[in-house]
Amino acid sequence: MPPAIHVHNLTKVYRTYQKEPGFWGAFKGLANRTYKETAAAKDVTFSVQEGELVGFLGPNGAGKTTTLKMLSGLLYPTRGEATVLGFTPWKRQNEFKRQFALVLGSKNQLWWDLPAAESLELNRVIYGLEPAAAQKTIDELTELLDVRDKLDVMVRELSLGERMKMELIAALLHRPKVLFLDEPTIGLDVVSQKKVRGFLREYTARHRITTLLTSHYMQDIEELCDRVIIIDHGQVFFDGALQDIIDRLATHKIVTLSRRKGLPETDYTPYGEVLEKSTEEVKLKIPRSQIVAASRDLIAALAVDDFTVEDVPIEDIIREVFLTRRG
Repeated sequence: MPPAIHVHNLTKVYRTYQKEPGFWGAFKGLANRTYKETAAAKDVTFSVQEGELVGFLGPNGAGKTTTLKMLSGLLYPTRGEATVLGFTPWKRQNEFKRQFALVLGSKNQLWWDLPAAESLELNRVIYGLEPAAAQKTIDELTELLDVRDKLDVMVRELSLGERMKMELIAALLHRPKVLFLDEPTIGLDVVSQKKVRGFLREYTARHRITTLLTSHYMQDIEELCDRVIIIDHGQVFFDGALQDIIDRLATHKIVTLSRRKGLPETDYTPYGEVLEKSTEEVKLKIPRSQIVAASRDLIAALAVDDFTVEDVPIEDIIREVFLTRRG
């Protein structure tokens, strides 16, 4: 079976005019202009199979949103090829547009001054959905997202979390086969983030929706994605299992020791890097190869009441990847 999303050498180059300062610079620009080319995406290549939920990671300006916009047909690439469900996205065929949805966490598709129900009705008409079928979908999604009682509330009066849930309902109303999610939990509180993640995990798995997810919240990626594609400076430099990059790059563990009577004043640096230290608790970053010996020596020397060993947070691992590449 061919992949639901196939991308090969997809590139988007922006050409910007470099104006010299002052009036004379503007005058010179009338006759002789200097341009700078910036590759927002460069030779991006990957495939996503039907039903996969893949994390698409990278720092700000890495090219994530540009790639999603090309795959949804909003941008025309400079060069390269891509197919989504067998369609070339930038040809924007109606049959293609009925089978995918794009959710931008920083953009609204609902009408600000109308109740959410009326925006959903507008989407129903645009997609040519039968009223009964659309209502069945709305009932299912509002139940899963716990916003049934908010349908008749003006969008501007909804909380940020409630608005994002309504945005997801609007995007899924026509039951797309492919879903592009760009920062769907941005700005949400912890409870709303958890609710949205639980919904996405359950709904996309149940309906086998092929999903490409970008997020700066690593909790989203950890809970939803087994596979990640990491992009930087417009280029893919990792495509594989999330656990693989953790195993490869998580060279340390975090050890936390505490004693209610207070820890003795001693030099902890021979054991590892001191991350935090207080009267009763110390947190150390220790190389994995030394964790057993260091833990044994620390417990024996300090007579601690509590002792925990944790992996380095995945966001720290990803951040280190980018710092190493850019350094």
